[in-house]
Amino acid sequence: MAPLARRFFLAPLAGASLCALLCSAGCTTLATSPSWTGGGLVQTASTRQAAEEAKEEAERAERARQPPEIGAKHILVMHAGSQSKPESVTRTRDEAKARAQQCLLRIRGGETFEAVVKECTDEPGGAERGGDLGVFERGQMVKTFGDAAFALRINEVSEVVETPFGFHIIKRTE
Repeated sequence: MAPLARRFFLAPLAGASLCALLCSAGCTTLATSPSWTGGGLVQTASTRQAAEEAKEEAERAERARQPPEIGAKHILVMHAGSQSKPESVTRTRDEAKARAQQCLLRIRGGETFEAVVKECTDEPGGAERGGDLGVFERGQMVKTFGDAAFALRINEVSEVVETPFGFHIIKRTE
């Protein structure tokens, strides 16, 4: 019987009997791994580790290119499950996300960021400040917010970003 056929016909056999039968026939595929699986565990683990290291290096390089601090404004649309929400906020998470996306469309359509902030933000005091957060350092804000803000160019507006506080639209100011 050919080695490939032997693998498929003997696959239902289990444990030591399969190993003994294959070893007595001179087959060594169980000692390594079948060629059709794409490699052994050692290859997979080292490949995965190399990919993770490359990703971490790319993130370090990106952070090194960014300034130590930036300025930003934001719109915050909260929902009933948001951290630190006012009592008046009762919308669901899906409703909040849809509202944030509508606000972003208005900005992309030409409305000023400040005008949309006044109408859309749920952040206490945010409308009066025009959403201005001032200048902050990396790591000072919630990670997802900070990562999105630092990735922006000056005057660029982010996509909708979710944090434990709700959904944000961020505009980098400096």
